[in-house]
Amino acid sequence: MTNRRKFFYNATLLTAVALSIRTVNLVFSAFISRKIGAEALGLYTLIGSIYAFAITFATSGINLTVTRLVAGAVGEGKNGEIPRIMRHAVGYALIFSCFAAVVLFVFAPYFAATVLKDARAEAPLRALAISLIPIALSACFSGYFIGVKKIIRSSLVQVSSQIFKISVTVILVINASGQGVAEATMALCVATTLSEIFTFVLSFFQFITTKKPNNKAYETEFSAVTSVALPLAFSAYIRSALLTVEHVLIPRRLKLYGDSDAEALSSYGTLHGMALPVTLYPMTLLSSFSSLLVPEFAESEAAKNQKRLKRICEEVIRASLRFAAPVAVFIYLFAEEIGYCVYSSYSAGHYIAMLAPVIPIMYLDHVTDAMLKGVGEQVYSMWVNISDSLLSVFLIWILLPKMGISGYAVVIIVMEGYNFLLSFFRLKKRVKFSIKSLFSFALPLLEALLSALVSDSIFEFSGKLTSPILLVAKIVFAVCLFLALNLLENLFFNKNGHPCNEKAPIVR
Repeated sequence: MTNRRKFFYNATLLTAVALSIRTVNLVFSAFISRKIGAEALGLYTLIGSIYAFAITFATSGINLTVTRLVAGAVGEGKNGEIPRIMRHAVGYALIFSCFAAVVLFVFAPYFAATVLKDARAEAPLRALAISLIPIALSACFSGYFIGVKKIIRSSLVQVSSQIFKISVTVILVINASGQGVAEATMALCVATTLSEIFTFVLSFFQFITTKKPNNKAYETEFSAVTSVALPLAFSAYIRSALLTVEHVLIPRRLKLYGDSDAEALSSYGTLHGMALPVTLYPMTLLSSFSSLLVPEFAESEAAKNQKRLKRICEEVIRASLRFAAPVAVFIYLFAEEIGYCVYSSYSAGHYIAMLAPVIPIMYLDHVTDAMLKGVGEQVYSMWVNISDSLLSVFLIWILLPKMGISGYAVVIIVMEGYNFLLSFFRLKKRVKFSIKSLFSFALPLLEALLSALVSDSIFEFSGKLTSPILLVAKIVFAVCLFLALNLLENLFFNKNGHPCNEKAPIVR
């Protein structure tokens, strides 16, 4: 199998798995939000801001580090270096994750009372602390599977873990249903911890049963891991800390707008826990491809193959734009029905529509980030992410007391644009690619708009707040019409944007 075919095979497999998982997750989160309510979802999301920082410290950049080092070893023909890389990586992960777990467990009362200003968060934080060590070790094995392109094993871990997590969560949440916000939140956190332990056990089993390279061994030093991981970790620490500040500030600044404690948590839960997952859901199709771009770019960079880097970069950006444009249109036009059918919430639909126009930027920024990391630009990405988070905190401080939760939506939109522009031009400077925006973005946008309007008019009899089945039918019809228009476009134009009866100009 050629490298190109193997890449698309692996990406397709990852996409199918990730899309299935994300679909189940979306339906599952809708079930959870209805079962525990917006306030409990808001508290769980708020606890997640502290937990996310703890995970960041526990993993300390080890996943991407393992992927880069393993892929680089493969690209240089030094497969014998991989076992030593993994031993160093596991040791590194244990050091940071043990420290993070102890700190979160011991200082949980302080974080709950002083940082989150909610005593109900103490027990959930302690439950989540136990999960940090298995999370860090799982990150090592996940990075290894992607680095050596053993995607089937990685996919088996993801699917099995998701089935286990959903099963445990449903049991615990149903048992805690009706007992109050604190009990419902605790049930979610215990289910998270149990699922992370299960993921680690499964990942470790898959790793030890993988055939290891037996060719010449190389003396990889521990510093090889730390030299890549620590800059990533430093960036992640600062950004995660700022994100924690950002999310802790949101309910507090909403109170200055006039919201009560419950209203602030509910608004935060609706936007961040309901609307944002819907806008990010289609990105699953890109995420799988972008995760494989890191080892592909790392291999090409190690082999000094700039021509291949440029070609992959142009293809990825063109495909991302052509995908993101129709997604933005469909989500924007069907936002009201999506919010009602998925969450039974008018507010969720409103925020989904507000975030939809920034979808192309969000998605393209995601793949651009992956490509930058693949060519070793993680330090630059570090400073971009840090400045992004600093500006986000500043805007939240200024806008939320004046605009309420809508101000947070504005912050997301503005900062996505800021982050994307800095990353995009850095990548362009490094790889020297070119993109035709008319055929990559404008035409798909118009085709999607026409498809959505035609579908909406055909299904007009069902009304705006339709049943889930009719909504799915409407979206599927619009997507099919879009694909038909896209096919017609491809009949008239080649991939470089020239009419098919004309030859593209010869590049001299």
